[in-house]
Amino acid sequence: MFSAPPALADRLTALHRAPEPQVLSALLPDATLSPDERGHVVGRALGLLADLRAGLREGWANQFLQEYRLNSSEGVALLSLAEAFLRVPDPETADRLIADKLGDADWKAHKGRSASGLVNSATWGLVIGRALVSDSGQAGALKRLIARAGEPFVRQAVGAAMRMMGEIFVMGRTIDEALGRMRKPDNKGFTASFDMLGEAARTYPDAERYFRSYQDAIAAVGRAAKEGHSISVKLSALHPRYEVPQWSKCVPALTEMLEALAIQAAEAGIGLTVDAEESERLEMSFAIIAGVAGLPALKGWDGLGMAVQAYGKRARPTIDWADGLGAATGRRIAVRLVKGAYWDSEIKRTQEWGLSDYPLFTRKAATDVSYLACAKAMLAAPNIYPAFASHNALTVATILEWAGSSRDFEFQRLHGMGDGLYEALVREEGYHCRIYAPVGGHRDLLAYLVRRLLENGANSSFVHQLADEGLSDDQLLADPAEKIAAVAGARHPSIPLPVDLMGDVRRNSMGIDLWDRAILAETAAGIARAVPPPTIPAPSRAPVRPAKVPAGGTDAATAVARAHAGFARWSQTPLETRARALEKLADLMEAHRGDLMGIAVHEAFKTIPDALGEVREAVDFCRYYANQARSVLSLHELPGPTGERNILRHEGRGVWACIAPWNFPLAIFIGQVAAALVAGNTVVAKPAPQTPAIAGWAVALAHEAGVPEDALVLLPGGPEEGAALIADARIAGVAFTGSTGTAKRIARGLLEDEARPLVPLIAETGGINAMIVNSTALPEQVVADVVTSAFRSAGQRCSALRLLLLQADIADRTLEMLGGAMDTLVVGDPADPQTDVGPVIDDAAFERLMGYRDSVRDRWVKTIAAPAAGRFVPPTVIRIDRIEGLGREWFGPLLHVATWEAGKLEETVARVNASGFGLTMGLHSRIARAAETVEAFARVGNLYVNRSMIGAIVGSQPFGGEGLSGTGPKAGGPHYLPRFAAERVTSTDTTSAGGNATLLSLDDVSI
Repeated sequence: MFSAPPALADRLTALHRAPEPQVLSALLPDATLSPDERGHVVGRALGLLADLRAGLREGWANQFLQEYRLNSSEGVALLSLAEAFLRVPDPETADRLIADKLGDADWKAHKGRSASGLVNSATWGLVIGRALVSDSGQAGALKRLIARAGEPFVRQAVGAAMRMMGEIFVMGRTIDEALGRMRKPDNKGFTASFDMLGEAARTYPDAERYFRSYQDAIAAVGRAAKEGHSISVKLSALHPRYEVPQWSKCVPALTEMLEALAIQAAEAGIGLTVDAEESERLEMSFAIIAGVAGLPALKGWDGLGMAVQAYGKRARPTIDWADGLGAATGRRIAVRLVKGAYWDSEIKRTQEWGLSDYPLFTRKAATDVSYLACAKAMLAAPNIYPAFASHNALTVATILEWAGSSRDFEFQRLHGMGDGLYEALVREEGYHCRIYAPVGGHRDLLAYLVRRLLENGANSSFVHQLADEGLSDDQLLADPAEKIAAVAGARHPSIPLPVDLMGDVRRNSMGIDLWDRAILAETAAGIARAVPPPTIPAPSRAPVRPAKVPAGGTDAATAVARAHAGFARWSQTPLETRARALEKLADLMEAHRGDLMGIAVHEAFKTIPDALGEVREAVDFCRYYANQARSVLSLHELPGPTGERNILRHEGRGVWACIAPWNFPLAIFIGQVAAALVAGNTVVAKPAPQTPAIAGWAVALAHEAGVPEDALVLLPGGPEEGAALIADARIAGVAFTGSTGTAKRIARGLLEDEARPLVPLIAETGGINAMIVNSTALPEQVVADVVTSAFRSAGQRCSALRLLLLQADIADRTLEMLGGAMDTLVVGDPADPQTDVGPVIDDAAFERLMGYRDSVRDRWVKTIAAPAAGRFVPPTVIRIDRIEGLGREWFGPLLHVATWEAGKLEETVARVNASGFGLTMGLHSRIARAAETVEAFARVGNLYVNRSMIGAIVGSQPFGGEGLSGTGPKAGGPHYLPRFAAERVTSTDTTSAGGNATLLSLDDVSI
């Protein structure tokens, strides 16, 4: 199988996260036009602009898009409505969705403006719809009229608009319908690349269904092979785990499926192009495409193609890779060059993962420069058939200039966009243009395409800039190379590097790119070396303890005595010194990240991604509290009358007992300790008995960072040591994370001694955490977030999803998809990069969870297999009849599900509140007013809307509950540190020393 030559492989690796100026400096020469070329290109582009503008004035579809542009509030409202409306099965929720999306837009401004009767008809429907959903009195008579008519008038009007949008964005609901539409006169001279597009597969049945749809499409297009159409394939639609950690499973499976499709396409005499996806999947796609290209059965067939996204920093060497593949396999590889489709999500993911730099360009002009450099290389490559996908007149004119008289390439455009740009080129000048044509049912496919438009900077696209009357031709045709040269290729100033993401709040912790195959392998190997290979679930397994790690054996009284003796010195240590010690500790944890991850995997049974998250959160706590201390705990001068000085200061309370859980044995342990220390307290830190080793490492690193050994004392042990620690009257405060029952016992213990001072208790406990899902939610997103929230970390997070509440109208479909997604999970050794769900923490937890699971066997909705040997609790979904049927928290991968009725959202929230727990809650809905309702009525510390319920970020999502779920204040938030400090105020009368000197210094000219 073809593999890149070492020099090319090195370029691909080096450019992935390279600084933007470095990458662009190598691209600019090939993207820069000579003065003569620039003159020719601009002249040609002006003609194309005229063609584009004429095309935008023709046809109802173009007029609809121009009337409701994506950069208008009405356009966004329509797209948002289209994203959800067609999947809503119940009228009540559909009406609420319409009211939510139409109610705030100015539809009257569009009345009668379009030359298209169809567009004006749709506009009247939207105007009437807004009136009907409005709360204004003017709508009353119309509402009464419609009520008497007895027709769902608004839904009909909106449905008509949705059908229009479906016609615009979707070529056909079936491949036969799409082929028929391509034969209509307005597509004369064009060919199509049909894509049975939709969401990536979430389940194996999804993947099988998509595979069959591709087979059927190839067969249908093959029957009309003389028409010149082709098929595009999305690999993520063919496997639900198209992920680098699952390489050994998904790459062979996908290669086999793509082989079958390619052989079928070759026999039918049509082309087959593999679409590009997120940058982290690039190497996987290389392996799959190379595996297929070398098949003897495909010899002599030049129909195999691949897409390249110019916004990626590796785009230019990817062109060389494709040319090399063609040379090695004796074929021309059809390369579709596109600007890119996943920009927003890749920017966000890079920031969340804390990586060194972005895999793509942050400026649109930089993407244009990359596109032109790639285009020039493609035109010169002997083993590439170039296909240039663009709606940009300047880009098209540049390619025409470089191509000269050659017609040995093609242009491509999206169905529904760019009408007018290519018609004259195709029908009068003999150039070839292919339409990228989505095929599928409007309910799913329209929603998918709309999300791509909403998520990927559509407002900056050339077509939509063209409709902006405020932009001149000179601005539209500005040279991207000049733009980039003017800023020296610098990254966009509004997109900070991940390390700077949090601004002045803290420096972001460094992540690891676990979707880089080489880095993942190196990380896994390091974790395997960290301790002897485990035999799950040996409870006594622990890493070899370095000499610097504090030894156990200290009793509670001795530990408190040491910390009590060290308080005077540490509390008088300057605040800045204490803050710097925390920052040094953060740096040391990052330096020892591999060791700490290894311990987290082998002692706490965390998967590799969870172990990485554990270290990053601990680092973030240290840096955040260090910065917070400088502002929150510093001296504050307060106002008062002249001649008086009032100073508020924060000082340490004494010895704090910090009692951490086993489920976050480093992050929560360090978070409690760091907050107490920087506030000027000394600490006796008691880790959970299941995870003493990682706590020992953390304490040793803190000592190395400058925290005195008598300021931070480790107290390993179990409940007895914890009870003795709490009972010691010298304890001045307690920070605890664990069960509600233990928190209550601690609270009672702190009050039993009448002579003991009142001391603060900061408790964070668990919860019956619910996620509410209504029928506007995207099922694929819901399922992905449910799996993450309920089963990641084997369900052993305080924030984990325990109770899934589905609107009854969508319950069956959602549960079917959830069951399929669960079938893709890997339960096993947490040190294996492929593992999703590891074992639970100890024998007691295993027996408790399995005993309950067995007792409700008749209520299982879904369960999956797990290894028989070891403490593996199979992820299981359990049906309950009513919300109140779950009376306690089951701390493991057991998810309960109940239903609720449309229109009863407020009541549903109230019933969840009635449990008394208040830690986390989730909501999935496309109705903004639903989110406002839940936000107003939910009694929870953390509410998550349209996302997973786990993974709170320090400084961004302060975490903690209320009611039975904790006391507050929130960890990682702005109000946490003051709880650890004593507030003291000094008021000084300065007049007693001879008056207020500031008054005497005033220059009164009247004296």
